[in-house]
Amino acid sequence: MAAQEPSPPSSLEGNKPGFPKKILANNLEEKHLCNSCQKILRRPLQAQCGHRFCSFCFHKIVSSGPQNCSACIKEDLFEEPTSILKQGGAFPDNAARREVEALAAVCPNEGCTWTGTIKEFEASHEGSCDFMIILCPSCKELMRANEQERHNERECPERTLNCKYCKEPFLLKNIKAHDEICPKYPMICEGCAKKKIPREKLSGVGAVPVQGACAPTLSTSFTPLPSTVGAALELQLQSEKAKVAELSRRCQELELKVSTFENIVCVLNREMERSCATMEAYNRQHRLDQDKIEILNNKVRQLERTVSLRDLSIVEMEGKMREMSAATYDGIFVWKISDFTKKRQDAVAGRAPAMFSPAFYTSKYGYKMCLRIYLNGDGTGRGTHLSLFFVVMRGHCDALLKWPFNQKVTLMLLDQNNKEHIIDAFRPDISSSSFQRPVSDMNIASGCPLFCSLSKLDSKNSYIRDDTIFIKAIVDLTGL
Repeated sequence: MAAQEPSPPSSLEGNKPGFPKKILANNLEEKHLCNSCQKILRRPLQAQCGHRFCSFCFHKIVSSGPQNCSACIKEDLFEEPTSILKQGGAFPDNAARREVEALAAVCPNEGCTWTGTIKEFEASHEGSCDFMIILCPSCKELMRANEQERHNERECPERTLNCKYCKEPFLLKNIKAHDEICPKYPMICEGCAKKKIPREKLSGVGAVPVQGACAPTLSTSFTPLPSTVGAALELQLQSEKAKVAELSRRCQELELKVSTFENIVCVLNREMERSCATMEAYNRQHRLDQDKIEILNNKVRQLERTVSLRDLSIVEMEGKMREMSAATYDGIFVWKISDFTKKRQDAVAGRAPAMFSPAFYTSKYGYKMCLRIYLNGDGTGRGTHLSLFFVVMRGHCDALLKWPFNQKVTLMLLDQNNKEHIIDAFRPDISSSSFQRPVSDMNIASGCPLFCSLSKLDSKNSYIRDDTIFIKAIVDLTGL
């Protein structure tokens, strides 16, 4: 599959820190984190010291001049001038960028089911998710993006309404103040008790109605009202007074309830302030805990690195001990090869065509040698024979020895019934580079490509027993 190309450059790409860790669909790896913001790398830059930073984070660090690399300091790898971060001292790490942008991602906003890659998240989903939390510009309340329209229309205390009487706009919180000055607001005439008279048609509270209102018509003659009419008016007046008294009582009850609610709101505000203070204390403690966790993680990484180095040293020492325990110092070496069937299959498949034996010596300060075997043959013997070679290795005392190597070598495949060993012997060609003093760890192998026929080895015999064969080498020590 072709390597994924990085996202095209954007004018805003340098203005954002890393991606939040919780967008990853799979396990987080340390190599994908910015060494500054500790988030997932966005447009990674690699400094000269090898540490990676988001483009935004790196330019923020060096904006006030060259700075020491905090990651180098934490890892105790600080080295001048390599660990100095400065303008122009980092290059875009496109390989890391492609790797990060190809990671599987999910939307970090609660309730959103979007999935894709980090590249797709940045290109088409980040900043446009219906479930992301935004701030109302009017009342500063937090909400989801898909709730903004409803909030603006129904819930925001800072929203603007149009008066149903005069059609003029006003803020919801100023509704009472507007009702007190609205020229179209319906009033009750104190003269005739007529209701729903616009304020603009009354000159003021308790004043005489203006023209067009209920001003009584004056006459030059006065006609007394009948007694029945006067009694009816008296009854109507008493009824209106009772209604006014009832309204006054209800207003007092409502004022009492409003006062009670105001007290409840004050108590709730104090509780909210205490809760906010408690939450801030928890947040501070959480940040301190996170810092401690990060410090402990760094210590764990350092200890892991130390343990890894020690493990390598132990493996090297174990290898040397195995080599020393298998070494002989009399020119005679017996090589036991177990799991023969599996190793033969590996050789046929090409996974491990050749094997080297442990080193052996002609004496404690003599020549260093080993054997090399091809279980599926090599050269002219490939696929038909077992090939066995003798190798001269570089030793500690080569400067004291005679060169070229000129000792007779006998190679044997042992019959485990001690009846019919397969034997081949040769005397070194002193003009061959295989027997000159080694200039590298070992010389070119020399020996018998047609040492033993595979058909003979596969037939019923006693060369292979318990899935094991034995190879023996004898170096003639005459003249040493």
